[in-house]
Amino acid sequence: MKQSAGFFPTLREAPKEAEAKSHILMMRAGLIRQLAAGLYNYLPLGWRALRKVEQIVREEMDAAGAIEVLMPTLQPDLLWKQSGRWDVMGPELMRLKDRNERDFVLGPTHEEVFTTLIANEIRSYRDLPKNLYQIQTKFRDEIRPRFGIVRAREFIMKDAYSFDVDQESAARSYQSMYDAYYRIFYRCGLITVPVEADTGAMGGKHSHEFMAPADIGEAEIVTCSECEYKANRELTESIIPEDAPRSDAAPAMEEVHTPGMKTIDEVAEFLQTKPSQMIKTLIYVHDDQPFVVLIRGDQSLNEIKLGHEFNGPIEMASPEVILKVTGAPVGFAGPQSLNGVKIFADHSIKTIASGITGANKQDYHVRNVILDRDFQVDQWGDYRFVEDGDACPKCKSGTLSVSFGIEVGHVFILGVKYSEAFQAYYTDEKGERLPMIMGCYGIGVSRTLAAVIEEHSDENGIIWPASIAPYHVHILKLSNKSDEVNKTADDLYNGLKKEGFEVLLDDRDERPGIKFKDADLLGLPYRIVIGEKSLKEGLVEFVPRKTLVKEKMTPTECLERIRKQFQEDMENLIPVNQQ
Repeated sequence: MKQSAGFFPTLREAPKEAEAKSHILMMRAGLIRQLAAGLYNYLPLGWRALRKVEQIVREEMDAAGAIEVLMPTLQPDLLWKQSGRWDVMGPELMRLKDRNERDFVLGPTHEEVFTTLIANEIRSYRDLPKNLYQIQTKFRDEIRPRFGIVRAREFIMKDAYSFDVDQESAARSYQSMYDAYYRIFYRCGLITVPVEADTGAMGGKHSHEFMAPADIGEAEIVTCSECEYKANRELTESIIPEDAPRSDAAPAMEEVHTPGMKTIDEVAEFLQTKPSQMIKTLIYVHDDQPFVVLIRGDQSLNEIKLGHEFNGPIEMASPEVILKVTGAPVGFAGPQSLNGVKIFADHSIKTIASGITGANKQDYHVRNVILDRDFQVDQWGDYRFVEDGDACPKCKSGTLSVSFGIEVGHVFILGVKYSEAFQAYYTDEKGERLPMIMGCYGIGVSRTLAAVIEEHSDENGIIWPASIAPYHVHILKLSNKSDEVNKTADDLYNGLKKEGFEVLLDDRDERPGIKFKDADLLGLPYRIVIGEKSLKEGLVEFVPRKTLVKEKMTPTECLERIRKQFQEDMENLIPVNQQ
């Protein structure tokens, strides 16, 4: 491709709305342009790279025995109501009506559609297992789209669904997809960490997320200092602590005036105590019924864990509900003297011998609040997020550390949640009808592109892995007026293309400095610089984008150098056990 004939708009400055490194570089390098919040146009360079990611996904899915199909994006509401996710998905589900006022969904995922298809087409154990996949645009009405295509409202995803006769067969399908994901991300040049994860609205009991470590990642990865334990922080269990010693001679509760002080830190400082000695009282609602959850003041509530106690969504109570339950405005709730509401408590509350909590009275808190004497708990559980330094729930001897990552893939064992809901049954060899055991496997294809750029870039621009680079070679002509420069550039351009390389030739009438800056920004793996001065010696410059180390050589040597370097780079993107 001749750069002058293409469409490669670059930006000197980062757009104001761009925060993440990948978002900034994708905008500046002309890979994407924003249409609206969370909606992006893919320009030629971005689309070429995205298609290469898709191709790697296809190759590995096909090699693992999955079969590609394509399903409608628009889905009738009845499917989602039948699975129970019409309500569970909440406002993130893009809903719309047709001209006949019938409800539809713009699919964020396709469990319902795939299960319906299989239920209608497969009857016998002889037709199983099956694994179907698609690469398709998905929609989620994100409350806060951010970081460019990392968290967008429209995105490209690969989703696959396996159907098996029993748990043993389902485990094999799961492992096959797990291994395929490892190969996919490796080939894309992306470091990923598989971690145990919560199944969320998808359902099921077992899942792993593939996390790409990144500072902008919204997923939190927990790792142990001693063992191989890795998990999403949402899922990580905390160790039940020992109960604090209790005293029958403890002083009675005492109200303290705390004017305008609503936060844990404000009250702790005022009363000269530690947040760990305070009881945080939170009011939530499920099915319009309020309930209370207690957690230690220095810890954070994990709504995912708490939500497992219910069959539907939970949400923070409104100020009006809090006032009705406690008799006080937000910031002054306590567990004592609360009647008619169920109290859940995290095990950490047991470590507080004598605590401080809200007085259920505006501008007042209470000292010397004691479990069982002053309040009772209806249900204990693990409802908190683990913190840095907590003990590992697996080996018990190691300590946990928390880092951030971008979720690029997720594999689930769904069990029979959807097969039972949609009557996806098969008849076994004994003639008995049984529900198929399902698995679900997603890869954020567009998000993977952003994660690669987060990992492979520097202060000057993108550094593409050879496997997904929009073009392999970038030829820079430093003069358009020199016949020798033009001929050498054309010969290299045609020679490289003949050998199967994808080449971008910068033939624009621009100053060399602009061409160099754009070449760094676009980040194609191999650069050839052709100038009049070097050609007087019969030489051109070869510059790998990864190192920016200049090597002078003849055009023939340059062809051979690129051939060998490309082969080496591609071999390094093949998992060791596949070489």
